[in-house]
Amino acid sequence: MISREDFVFTIGFDGAMAVVDGRAKRQYGRLSTMQLAEAGQYRSAFSSALYSKDEAEMRAFLDYFNAKAGTSYTEAEQLKRLFGVNEEGISRVLVL
Repeated sequence: MISREDFVFTIGFDGAMAVVDGRAKRQYGRLSTMQLAEAGQYRSAFSSALYSKDEAEMRAFLDYFNAKAGTSYTEAEQLKRLFGVNEEGISRVLVL
């Protein structure tokens, strides 16, 4: 499994390798899920909540995102499709 920061800032895949946005990782990598959301980094915040596997953290993100976006998403599966985030068994990382 890759680190939280690598997972949060993954922008795509090249075969079995995750491609990571190095600039965003350096700038936002130490922020919590809600700090990422408050900074407007919604995809990264969602990825952070997903990585944590904490239901309360995911619920807090869903509530915050729905309030900001005017949406009514109720579960993580819906946001996986929206943001194009998938939990893959990736062990290699390429930081750009």
